[in-house]
Amino acid sequence: MRLPEPESCEVRYIDKDVVESVICGLASKMSLSETANIFRVLSDPTRVTILHALSMGSLCNCDLAAILGISESAVSHQMRELRLLKLVTAERRGRMVYYRPADDHVRHVLQDTLRHVEEGPEAAAITTQETSV
Repeated sequence: MRLPEPESCEVRYIDKDVVESVICGLASKMSLSETANIFRVLSDPTRVTILHALSMGSLCNCDLAAILGISESAVSHQMRELRLLKLVTAERRGRMVYYRPADDHVRHVLQDTLRHVEEGPEAAAITTQETSV
């Protein structure tokens, strides 16, 4: 029988040294706000699919529309959001514009998150049990 995970401590005790250390290590409110905004934009499955497709190679608006099964106009709208947050970059080649992830950080966030999802809750439970032993 698996016991439910605790929601809170049974005893109220604040480790002041640990709390102070974490507070000193926290990113600025501005950085945290910008990070939350990136996660907000990435909460849309279409934009995540776009980033996943772009992680496999540079693609133009037409390619992305065909991959996603949506209009080029809809792709343009999504790309605007991703460009504004500097998650993708655009490169003009003749009359075509090709997109790619802005840098390796974007690829890593996507790959790590996909790996986390694909491992499933069972892997998370095993990891939790291993660290508590």
